[in-house]
Amino acid sequence: MESYMQFLRELREDSDKTQQDIADVLQISQTMYARYERGANELPIRHLIALCKYYKVSSDAVLGLFSTRKRASNGH
Repeated sequence: MESYMQFLRELREDSDKTQQDIADVLQISQTMYARYERGANELPIRHLIALCKYYKVSSDAVLGLFSTRKRASNGH
């Protein structure tokens, strides 16, 4: 399973963004953002939400939380 740190790095690189670009989105220093990508610091939920909105991805995708069960078509 891919770590959320690796997933975030790949999202950033696939978007041709620098760590500084993303740090600016989060209004933090580049050094702090680099610590998130390395796993030296935990990513705060408010930053997870901001990154999900920025990249237009779900938090489940970032965190690797995919359910193997499908919902019934009737919603139950």
